[in-house]
Amino acid sequence: MSEVRAGLPLLKTLALTTAAMLAFAANSLLCRLALRQDLIDAASFGSIRLAAGAVTLAVIVRLRPGQAAATHSDWLAAAMLFAYVAFFSFAYLSLSAGTGALILFGAVQVTMFSAGLRAGERFRPLAWFGLALAVAGLVYLVSPGVAAPPVLGAAMMAAAGMAWGLYSLRGRGVSDPLAATAGNFLRATPLALLVSLLFATQARASTTGIALAVASGAVTSGIGYVIWYAALRGLSALRAATVQLSVPLIAAFGGVALLSEAVTPRLLAASAAILGGIALVLASRSRR
Repeated sequence: MSEVRAGLPLLKTLALTTAAMLAFAANSLLCRLALRQDLIDAASFGSIRLAAGAVTLAVIVRLRPGQAAATHSDWLAAAMLFAYVAFFSFAYLSLSAGTGALILFGAVQVTMFSAGLRAGERFRPLAWFGLALAVAGLVYLVSPGVAAPPVLGAAMMAAAGMAWGLYSLRGRGVSDPLAATAGNFLRATPLALLVSLLFATQARASTTGIALAVASGAVTSGIGYVIWYAALRGLSALRAATVQLSVPLIAAFGGVALLSEAVTPRLLAASAAILGGIALVLASRSRR
């Protein structure tokens, strides 16, 4: 199978893939912008994000041509989606956009690699070296020091990455991923509202904060997933995994340009180790 499938023209695939990666990176930027400027509290941001995504995806599923395939109510997947959004939101109270995206992405890939190993998949020595390099990069990024991110924020973002990895694994093989995602967003929303209720005394939301949360849910999450599903029709599994390496880098440089965040030598070194290690794992898989 060629790296880019024949199902979509190359330029269209590239355009869709680029748009999807920008949307995924924008989630980090929107959340960090809203929380850093205290425009909204973390619990409300997560609740509004899920609710806006649920409404947007439901409308898209309803309006698309053809009949949606039947999907069962997967509450475990919804719980994983909720955990990802909740930990993601609270983690960005203290993390920069680039650091958060890097920890998130690294945790997602380590989780999925571990799941493959548990399922009996065998990896070459190069893949093990890549995993060790990626883990070493994560450890270095969060190790104590002047430039280290806050421990609690890093731990919550790692938990968000694990939840997203498990959610992704849970969704493999579903007959209609778009409809399944819409259902999961809908079921995850009440769970997020419960968290908002628990933090009701800390609730605050300006018009701008609400707008950023809606944009994160409706545009960069809801519409972003639709664009990504369209791009996947023209990508092999290896290429789809590889292009996601760009998300933390886009978020990091977006944080510099839009949020005036600094790119530290520690972040650059950790990025090289984590993304390079994951690339080695993917390259090893491609030769199996």
